[in-house]
Amino acid sequence: MHDTDQAEHAAHLVRRTALAEGIHGRVLRPVLHGDNGPSVKGTTVLAMLYWLNIAPSHSRPRVSDDNAYAEALFRTAKYRQDFPTTGFADLAGARQWAAAFVHWYNHEHRHSGIRYVTPAQRHAGGDGPLLAARHALYQRAREINPRRWSGPTRNWTPIGVVTLNPERDSVVAPGTP
Repeated sequence: MHDTDQAEHAAHLVRRTALAEGIHGRVLRPVLHGDNGPSVKGTTVLAMLYWLNIAPSHSRPRVSDDNAYAEALFRTAKYRQDFPTTGFADLAGARQWAAAFVHWYNHEHRHSGIRYVTPAQRHAGGDGPLLAARHALYQRAREINPRRWSGPTRNWTPIGVVTLNPERDSVVAPGTP
């Protein structure tokens, strides 16, 4: 988090993340989706994406659901009880709140879109065994009390692929390093 919106900050974040996650070495070219802000569409970021073999993608004008994941993240942040509705006192306070939020969001918050596991569990490949254990638990509960169940139990099959805009081939496969 910085006090100004600059392309250099965005390029540094993209480079650091891509190298840490091994994205630059993937066979399939990943896609990075961003808004139409000048820091994301500028030459500095585009050159970094090209160097990392990442395809840039940008929101279409007047299409509100192109940034659905980002908008959902912002809503989750703003509806947290500890979100400062009057703003942050300073940059350090904003950074401290954001770091705590990111940790909670990735390591504690169970996401409905990935069957109530955390992003960290999914990223590390731990969602499969966890979901299998949940499925077994539900099956045992159904065997013990079959009248409680009017239909099948909850679907605990791991989510295979997460897409932003399937028509644009913006696909991220689960457990891909």
